[in-house]
Amino acid sequence: MAAKKRPTVAIVMGSKTDWPVMEFTRNTLKEFGIESTVKVMSAHRTPHEATEFAENAVKNGYQVIIGAAGGAAHLCGVLAGHTILPVIGVPVKGWSLDGMDSLLSTVQMPKGVPVATVAIGKAGAINAAILAVQIMGTADAALRRKMTAYKKAMAKEVLAADAELQKELEG
Repeated sequence: MAAKKRPTVAIVMGSKTDWPVMEFTRNTLKEFGIESTVKVMSAHRTPHEATEFAENAVKNGYQVIIGAAGGAAHLCGVLAGHTILPVIGVPVKGWSLDGMDSLLSTVQMPKGVPVATVAIGKAGAINAAILAVQIMGTADAALRRKMTAYKKAMAKEVLAADAELQKELEG
């Protein structure tokens, strides 16, 4: 039996309620053969644990951290402030402002503490995984090949949909 691959991406959520969105991140990473760790930590309720996790992320073999939070959404900033790894932020709809509060909290980082911020919700969760693959692919030819195939498959889907529409319009 082959040994399980060590996770190279950490998915950190501010709350377990973020999982229905962040499950798309994990599933997309799996499509590329990337193992991930999923954790719940809060920038406000477990700040010491979040800091410790970020400070040890390199030592623990992670290459990218993907964070998700709603509301004040400070989690990604806390993680980015305590690691040299790239941090990708996924704003999640919270209890107010339809996720705009999360988006602004995640994207508005001070100079020197970047968080690559993607769209709110499912599209952002998938794009966070894709961005992680692209980042890791800069040093991994196999991931670059998988990304190339992924992009070609997307283009093929769009062209097939266009051909189908054109037939309907002619008919």
